[in-house]
Amino acid sequence: MKLRHILAKTGSAALLSGLLLVAGQAGAAEYMFRDLLGNTLAPQKCAAESDAKTKATDSYNVDKYVKVFCETQGYGWHVSEVKDNGKLICNECDGKSGKYQCHLEDVRVTCKRLKPGSVGMFPGEG
Repeated sequence: MKLRHILAKTGSAALLSGLLLVAGQAGAAEYMFRDLLGNTLAPQKCAAESDAKTKATDSYNVDKYVKVFCETQGYGWHVSEVKDNGKLICNECDGKSGKYQCHLEDVRVTCKRLKPGSVGMFPGEG
């Protein structure tokens, strides 16, 4: 039967409340959270100061390192949110005037992981 026929025969209010009840139970997963601080690495190549700053603060670069920060915590850890991009540090390259390497220090990220036993079958039950 199609949903339209089911609604007509059983009463739309009762079925709709039943569907909402089941949908509410599907998201019963619990998470563990952990805040971390980390530093990104400076690139190997030197660049002009403006280019080095742009590359260091690029969202792709930050996301890549933040993902690594969480994955080093162990299996199942993922990025929940980036709370602070940290501070930009630039150092002049040795022997190359006007060329810099920049990186971010104290990047704050929140990592999350499913709490063991919060999803799936519980030991000793069916």
